[in-house]
Amino acid sequence: MELYNSLIGETKALYEKLPQVSWDYNARDAWTSNESSELVLQKDAAYELGASGKGSANFVLFTSDPALVAKDQTILCGKDLREIKGDCDFARIVLLRIGVLDDDDEAVYRTLRDIEFSKYHVYPKGYMVRISPESYREQVRVSRDAVRRGISFKALGASYIAEYKKNPNVLNATVVFLTDPAADYAALKALAKKSADVTGTLTHIFEGLPTDCSVCALKDICDEVEGMKELHFGVGAGGSVHKS
Repeated sequence: MELYNSLIGETKALYEKLPQVSWDYNARDAWTSNESSELVLQKDAAYELGASGKGSANFVLFTSDPALVAKDQTILCGKDLREIKGDCDFARIVLLRIGVLDDDDEAVYRTLRDIEFSKYHVYPKGYMVRISPESYREQVRVSRDAVRRGISFKALGASYIAEYKKNPNVLNATVVFLTDPAADYAALKALAKKSADVTGTLTHIFEGLPTDCSVCALKDICDEVEGMKELHFGVGAGGSVHKS
């Protein structure tokens, strides 16, 4: 699965130039979890990440290239949760290395969507997440109690990685958190949209789009994303199109 590789490169170019710390994954580091999403009231909140008026982005990218996602780890660019004193910019990016998926192409697509939706099954205690797929943003309300008890991005990253790795197709997961005000959140949001466009194009391709590029509404994304046009014509020709 190489359709997202160029987006991974662009994403890394944005955050790798920033000061950062990283932690290798250990399941024992995971933050305490609830059984369902917790309501953190405004009066109980220490602050909000990605609050209204602040920069925010959230997206997941896939690859089968071990050079792009080499291990399970959490990366932080900016202040940790115990250091934040007020509402701030926020982005969470997940890079996943997946194994070879041998099913038919529609089944592969469904598998990718199932993996991506793992983010909706993580319920950290004292950490209320609101995701807006339409605006590619993620807003988080962090409780004062969670801050007092030592919540950290290292622990949250471990929670997310543990959930993704429940799927046997996920070989490695890197979770990147950004709170650095110097990060280009507008560019990250644009990449989130482009990632959603790639996934949306896959949906339409499997529904049977025309193979005449001059009349295809998705020509721009096919031209821009390496491998997309080959996938489109592979489906149109009725052949096997999965690339791993």
